Amino acid sequence: MAYVIRPFSSGDASELASLTLAAIRGVGAISYTPEQVAAWSARHPGPDRFLERVNSGASIFVAADSSDTAMAYALIEPDGHLDMLYCHPDHTRRGLADELLAASEQHARAEGITRLYTEASELARPAFERAGYAVQHRRDFEIPHEGEAVAIHNFAMEKPLN
Repeated sequence: MAYVIRPFSSGDASELASLTLAAIRGVGAISYTPEQVAAWSARHPGPDRFLERVNSGASIFVAADSSDTAMAYALIEPDGHLDMLYCHPDHTRRGLADELLAASEQHARAEGITRLYTEASELARPAFERAGYAVQHRRDFEIPHEGEAVAIHNFAMEKPLN
């Protein structure tokens, strides 16, 4: 299947919201417990949040299939924080994360950003490492969910652009 990497359009918001939940619930379940997946997905932003993020200066790059349906995306903030990288479970292992990270880096360089950084999940960590990010440390924290504090972790990673 052929994909194209393109900028976000407002019509993508609902697809990205659904795609994110599918990724967290489908792919996230490989490395995280059902409780962690439930807490993680409950804090996922709805479609309006994508529009708000773009309106506040973030850039979103979308990997779309031949029918222009979003299958993966990356969201980068103006300071070089790569806040989201998600791929629909049916489209993993096809190089989309690598392409989106490359598009995000190209954008960052064009904007004069000198450092990219992220908090990568267990599953996203290898894609970031392939793109040249280095783990700074493991982040252990809790997500409040249904009256409980659910322990979860990710990895603070960064890549200098010089």
